[in-house]
Amino acid sequence: MTAAAPGRTAGPRTLPAHYRPELLARRWERLMGDPFEPDGVFSYARLARLDERDAFPAEACAALDAAGLPAAYVPVRLGGVLGAYDEALAVIRAVARRDLTVAVAHAKTYLGAVSAWVGADPGQARALAEDVLAGTVVAWGLTEPDHGSDLLAGDVTAVPGPDGYRLHGEKWLINNAGRGQLVCVLARTDPAGGPRGFSLLLADKRRLPHGPGGYRTLPKVRTHGIRGADISGIGFDGATVPSDALIGAEGAGVEIVLKSLQLTRTMCASLSLGAGDHALALTTGFMAQRRLYGRPLAELPQARHSLGEAVADLLCAEAVGVVTSRCLHTLTGEGAVASAAAKYLVPTLAAAAIDRLGQLLGARAFLSGVHAHGMFQKVARDHRIVGLFDGSTVVNLHALVNNFPALARGHRRGTADGEGVAAAADLRTTLPELDTARLSLTARGGSSLVQSLLVEPVEPVGLPPRVALLAARVHAASSALHEELAAHRPSAVRVPSAAFALAERYCALYAAAAALHLWTHNHRWIAATASGPALALWADGLWVEAALLRLLPRILGRPVPSYDTHRIHARLAGLALAPRDPAEPGPVLSLLPRAHPADDPTLRGDTA
Repeated sequence: MTAAAPGRTAGPRTLPAHYRPELLARRWERLMGDPFEPDGVFSYARLARLDERDAFPAEACAALDAAGLPAAYVPVRLGGVLGAYDEALAVIRAVARRDLTVAVAHAKTYLGAVSAWVGADPGQARALAEDVLAGTVVAWGLTEPDHGSDLLAGDVTAVPGPDGYRLHGEKWLINNAGRGQLVCVLARTDPAGGPRGFSLLLADKRRLPHGPGGYRTLPKVRTHGIRGADISGIGFDGATVPSDALIGAEGAGVEIVLKSLQLTRTMCASLSLGAGDHALALTTGFMAQRRLYGRPLAELPQARHSLGEAVADLLCAEAVGVVTSRCLHTLTGEGAVASAAAKYLVPTLAAAAIDRLGQLLGARAFLSGVHAHGMFQKVARDHRIVGLFDGSTVVNLHALVNNFPALARGHRRGTADGEGVAAAADLRTTLPELDTARLSLTARGGSSLVQSLLVEPVEPVGLPPRVALLAARVHAASSALHEELAAHRPSAVRVPSAAFALAERYCALYAAAAALHLWTHNHRWIAATASGPALALWADGLWVEAALLRLLPRILGRPVPSYDTHRIHARLAGLALAPRDPAEPGPVLSLLPRAHPADDPTLRGDTA
């Protein structure tokens, strides 16, 4: 993996047909090899056997270590290659496209380390970066058996003393709690608790006794999906960690975690996108071979319609994931809203698409050892847990409900960072380095992505007439929806179900804004340089029309008749079923422009 150049500055790329994250993703897919090679470390056959035994994918993770993937979790300023979050999204998506268990098992180190990137002092962050670059596994100890996502109810304590802090209590359902050498632990440092009553401590298991006065590893929990991942826990029985293990100031733990979650929730999109890619590839491969009622399944109109619906949802999820990952850099202070919307919407859309694709496979969607070694039933099981990562669906919707006043106020005032939106949406723009100091617990000005959504005449924004009509309906729905947000009265005790329904509708509006901005800032250059399926998606607005047709009923909260969805879905299905070179890695269908590595001299060579 080629190192990203430090000192990024915003500005147009010199290669208009180039999208670096897509190249990086294809490089990692080539490294993982042919999934149908029986003896390959990343082969479907081997990964399926590991899943059947609930076995950790140790060889696959070691291969990713050897190839330098841990560098993708470390910011450029600390010696890694994490410069742009859309690049990290693309790389982890490529790994998840092969196997979600491997992606979850390996990428957990980023989640464990991110609090240090957000809150640690420079020396501490550099020391942890060296560990991560060397392949050290880092876990994130947030949740507990009796409290789940309620961080302020945590019982694990860190009692200060002359030699540091003494940790007591258990963290549970922690990814890599057993295999990790370092655990970033959220612990109560003030007996009274409260928002300033918790701190983060980086516990180094290599320096702690295993047993009394140290730590104990809780048993691995058997899970329905990601069976091989190390989902377990860790208990502390008076383990002493030094004072310099404290990340940030004492009492700043919850604030650092909440800011870090804005980054990790956005990156969770990579897992859902990869799972959706995988399910789509398995389904189209099956449809190309299967005959039903004397005809190829791929020719049956209802099957093509169902496939097209799933493709539309996945393309919509891709637009949200890509744009939100770029917004982290250009609209950093709005991450509380953007990350919550993306974390709700992308797993939800991907799950719906996977379910719909499973219907096309019929019984084979539930069987192991049949089509493609039974990998479809595995990815369907594995993906169900993504919605729980880094805050469940309800937690993220609740976060949006808490931001209703700011969203309504921002819409009423018409405030928006137009330059930030343009830089996020234009894939040719080089992103500035993420400034974590700009992360905020609330999006005080609302969402620029949504608030800058204006419907112009067709020519200035380049929207085809059919898409312009849909965009006009989205704009009208946006105004009405914000009036409902303004009318909501916050409740500190019990949030009404209607508020969660409003939050769901706002997420759909956010997705529509992401799709429209992505289209208006990129359609001309992509349509002029793309070929094959990508050209068909962009040339006449096919993908953005499909996305808006899927999103508009969600925004309005009711069905939208009178649109010929069968035409749109049939075209999408045709693109997904088109013959493709099996040796060419990448998703079956993607919005992202494809280019050859030789088009960018900075990416020549294989790995760093």
